[in-house]
Amino acid sequence: MVKITGEYQGDLHCTATHVPSGNVLVTDAPKDNQGRGEAFSPTDLATTALATCMATIMAIAARKQGVELRGMKFEVTKEMSAYGPRRLGRLATHFWLPVPRTEALAKLLQNAAETCPVHLSLDSSIEKPVVLHWAGE
Repeated sequence: MVKITGEYQGDLHCTATHVPSGNVLVTDAPKDNQGRGEAFSPTDLATTALATCMATIMAIAARKQGVELRGMKFEVTKEMSAYGPRRLGRLATHFWLPVPRTEALAKLLQNAAETCPVHLSLDSSIEKPVVLHWAGE
């Protein structure tokens, strides 16, 4: 169990504290939703959580096979739904892996990305494509 505490600061800004570590983050509403876009928005954090969760679970899976993914890069693009209530619509994630592709590793890492806890927790209506780019390709 992990506790997060927070406070609404006014002007659409919040702070949140990760109690075990004391790390603090700040959020702001995005410019297209009445904010100033001065920090991560709540949906930016969900987007970031997806990409970092995928990267972490991929690294754990690779480590079990004796493969180090240090230096792996990622990019995730958030698109909000164009219709209905404001919500996440599509989170397209690309990973640039520092290792060459093998069939076994490709299958392992694709599965790890698509079964990370955040991916499994997000609503199935959110498109979540994952593309892996390999060293030497």
